[in-house]
Amino acid sequence: MKSAGAIAIVGMAASLILAACGNLATAAPFPSPTPPPPTGTSSPLPSSTATLPPSATPTSTAIPKSCALSTADYCIVEPFFVFQRPIAPPGTDSIDRSYPFGSTDGRTREPHHGVEFYNASGTPVLAAADGVVYYAGDDTTRKFGLSLGFYGNIVILEHPLSDAPFEKLYTLYAHLSKINTSTGQSVTAGEKIGEVGLTGTASGSHLHFEVRIDPDDYGSTLNPEMWLVPHPGNGTMALSAMDKNGTTIFPSFHIQYYPDRNQPANVAYQVDVNGYDPETVNARDPWSEIAALGDQPAGWYRVTFLWDGVFYERWVEIQPGKLTRVTFMVK
Repeated sequence: MKSAGAIAIVGMAASLILAACGNLATAAPFPSPTPPPPTGTSSPLPSSTATLPPSATPTSTAIPKSCALSTADYCIVEPFFVFQRPIAPPGTDSIDRSYPFGSTDGRTREPHHGVEFYNASGTPVLAAADGVVYYAGDDTTRKFGLSLGFYGNIVILEHPLSDAPFEKLYTLYAHLSKINTSTGQSVTAGEKIGEVGLTGTASGSHLHFEVRIDPDDYGSTLNPEMWLVPHPGNGTMALSAMDKNGTTIFPSFHIQYYPDRNQPANVAYQVDVNGYDPETVNARDPWSEIAALGDQPAGWYRVTFLWDGVFYERWVEIQPGKLTRVTFMVK
């Protein structure tokens, strides 16, 4: 468990910038958006109806070789989308937005160390990548979560990686009604390893999915949205914020999606994205983000928040298959 106070994030982010500065004057055209949008809208912050600045006119330009998050509005970088979705259609393969990674659901629940895929019991659960079964069974005698019996029937896979900041990562699949694999078995991406259920402390039928650096360490989780391949035409946004002393802060970001740049007042959807509970912030996270919105349609997004009575605003772009990084420095 980590301190609930503000945490200074020290990571590998600077060495991982692979693409470029987001500059409203040099943004490239984007394809038609591919909703569905996230659920859970809320009241907008002040000045919720806005127009894109004149400099937002799209042009085709070369991508700069580097991008300084401290000065750029945003940076578009090559991601580490190394995992496929553990649920396939016709099952629901989109992450539930009501209880995302790092959320406490309004301080009513424990900080969430994974994400949820709500599906009926019996829906096939698939390996997110090639690997080896690290553990398959229940957790009544071996602790992987807050307590024994927390996850019920689980499968944990070990995945060797290349061209990523870790030599290996682990994926955890919890609350299963049935396990279709065994410890030590090799599996391939997309192979059925179990079925959705509601074992352990689950309150309804769903798959709880985690990404971990250490398979036995509940505190080593990373936000799966930063590692899962988005749907075609979609990308992911990672957010961070710091005060003038370089200390990480945890605001609630208000995000609005504008699919038509010629009619910027036409907001397709808007959603609040809260900063992670500090307990779930991982100092080894290569992106050092404190909030994320994954698998979103390519296009323009207006990101705003209030901090100590000051209103902050940033226009950013999401590109297909890319990661958009946004860092705010508050006064």
